[in-house]
Amino acid sequence: SRPVERIREVRSLRAVQFAEDAGPMAHPVRPASYMEINNFYTSTVYEKGAEVVRMIRTLIGASNFRRGMDLYFARHDGQAVTCDDFVQAMADASGSDLSQFMLWYDQAGTPVLDVEGEYDAARRRYEMRVTQSCAPTPGQENKLPFHIPLAFGLVAPDGRDVLAEGTRILSVRRPQERFVFEGVVSDGGKPALSLLRDFSAPVIVRHDYSEAELALLMAHDSDALNRWEAGQRFALRIILGGIEAAQSGRGYEVAELFVEAIASVLAGAARDPAFAAEMLALPSESYVAEQMAVVDPDAIHAVRDEIRRRLALALKDELLRIYRDYEVPRPYSPDASSAGRRALRNAALGFLMELDEAGMRALCVRQFETADNMTDAFAALGRLANCDCPERPPSLDAFYRKWKDEPLVVDKWLSVQSASRLPSALADTKRLMAHPAFSLRNPNKVYALLGAFRGNQVRFHARDGSGYAFLADQVIALDAINPQVAARMARGLDRWRKFDAQRQSHSRAALERIRDAKGISKGVLEIATRALG
Repeated sequence: SRPVERIREVRSLRAVQFAEDAGPMAHPVRPASYMEINNFYTSTVYEKGAEVVRMIRTLIGASNFRRGMDLYFARHDGQAVTCDDFVQAMADASGSDLSQFMLWYDQAGTPVLDVEGEYDAARRRYEMRVTQSCAPTPGQENKLPFHIPLAFGLVAPDGRDVLAEGTRILSVRRPQERFVFEGVVSDGGKPALSLLRDFSAPVIVRHDYSEAELALLMAHDSDALNRWEAGQRFALRIILGGIEAAQSGRGYEVAELFVEAIASVLAGAARDPAFAAEMLALPSESYVAEQMAVVDPDAIHAVRDEIRRRLALALKDELLRIYRDYEVPRPYSPDASSAGRRALRNAALGFLMELDEAGMRALCVRQFETADNMTDAFAALGRLANCDCPERPPSLDAFYRKWKDEPLVVDKWLSVQSASRLPSALADTKRLMAHPAFSLRNPNKVYALLGAFRGNQVRFHARDGSGYAFLADQVIALDAINPQVAARMARGLDRWRKFDAQRQSHSRAALERIRDAKGISKGVLEIATRALG
């Protein structure tokens, strides 16, 4: 469904592009300068660039956007054109002033919107105050205010949309804005703000939600993406609270409202199984890390896994029902309905495997051995690869024997081992580098094995610096073979300042070793220099 696809786009943007915008390699959608152009085939240029085009459509409306596209092609078909030409066609076709909007092409960074809301039931008035800001980025200390389309709604305690039009689009242009809405009737009390519907802009929104408001939005928001977003906010709050408690030696709980909300998702999964699967996914470890002033990879990993285990314990019967009821009849079909059922069933299996019970492992092995499609087979293998259990080695061996003549499938086999949460991940990655299936000269193999390890938050960021030293070795070796791939792999070290002093020391040493390596390429040098600077 469209909401599921949008959720996946947003998750990817936040995981990669937001982190890029917050790091030393931050650059505008249209970079003003570069040392090596290959370093700018980035998520900012492509994914954020796509969101900028989407924002124009949101601001001027679908029909005006279509007229703008027609005018753009009439004027420029067959020509070499610029971002300015595209935006000018949109402005001319719609009669809109998009001059301030052009800052999205010229300023780096992710804007932050701080939102406050106040409801006066007696006067039937809702007031919303929005403050925008954007942190300094390399070469851009001070930012001018962006033109931001903010799509929002108000959800009453009974779950209905309060605003007559459901969703309203506001143009946020100044550092501080105040919007007042009259005739707002919300039976049962203050309505909950549903902010940034359909992710109307690539920004971070901060608002002080209560747990009850988040549960309400998870259950009733008419915007599907914001139902998912409410779940992500709720889960993130629980994870961050658990991390703080664990670091202080205190216990922590999973809010009963959250457990009930997830149970409700499972109960209503038939409406869109793929969407229900997305609702079950907790924020990733890398996304959680970006929310912390000082990243603690071990605590993030331990708390997130423990929360998954507790959810599995609380909802075991419901998860088993989902696993049983959403089995897809054979023969295999790639249609959207079947794909959604597989996604939900495999999400349920992932939670059940957190229980580390022989019965659940048997369920997983049975799926692995009898699957008639790669989705189910690889999902089961992924769960087993993260499990320190007797079933793991024979399953990995069987997968390789079956698919050893299919290079792209073998890439998945390499990735699932180097991305494993087990303490052996680095040793396994080093061992696999000597395997016949791997070659440092093959970019696909490098991204599969080394790239997956680089993304392994808990093992790559090992406190002893072994992951950083290993990556530095491979970047230097790769640079002599394929400088472009080496530069992309070196990006794994560019967020080193987010970590504690010990990890900073190790990662700085790795970056300095890369920077000072004899004959290092211009592209890799740019990454290391900017990261250290």
